Amino acid sequence: MRTSNSRPWLILGSLLLSASLVAPLTHAQPPHARGQAAERSTERTDSYRQGSDTYRRSERIDLDEALIRSVFREHREYLQPDQRLPPGIQRNLARGKPLPPGIAKRFDGRVQQQLPRYEGYEWRQVGRDAVLVAATTGIVEAILENILD
Repeated sequence: MRTSNSRPWLILGSLLLSASLVAPLTHAQPPHARGQAAERSTERTDSYRQGSDTYRRSERIDLDEALIRSVFREHREYLQPDQRLPPGIQRNLARGKPLPPGIAKRFDGRVQQQLPRYEGYEWRQVGRDAVLVAATTGIVEAILENILD
C-alpha cells in the first residue's frame, strides 16, 4: 500500500511529465504554408493585381502585336467563326488569371505555324480574342482583342 506521503510525489511527477510533453508544442513553428499566409497576401496585392495592367512579372513577354494581327488577317479563313462570350465569362478573362475552363479553342495548325512561339506558352482562340496562355498553369499572359475584325 501507498502511504499518504507518496501521493503528492505522484501528482508532482504526473504534472512534470505532462509539462515536458506539452512544452515543445507551445514553441513549435506553424506549418510552412500557414504561418506565411498574411505575408503572401500582401506580396500578391503589391506585386500583381490580377486582371489589370499593373500585373508585373519578371519574365514579361514582349509581343509584336502588329505581326500577330497580320497573321490572323492573312489566315482568316482558318479561324473559328465569331462566337461572342457571355459577359460574365468575358469579365473573368484577364491577364494573370487562369483561363476559364472550356472556352478556349486551339488554332488551326496552319495559323499556329505562322504565329510567334514563346517557350512554355500556347496560343488559344477565345471568342473574338487571341490569348497567350502558360501551357502548364493555364494562366493568361496576353490577350489580343478582336482578332476577327
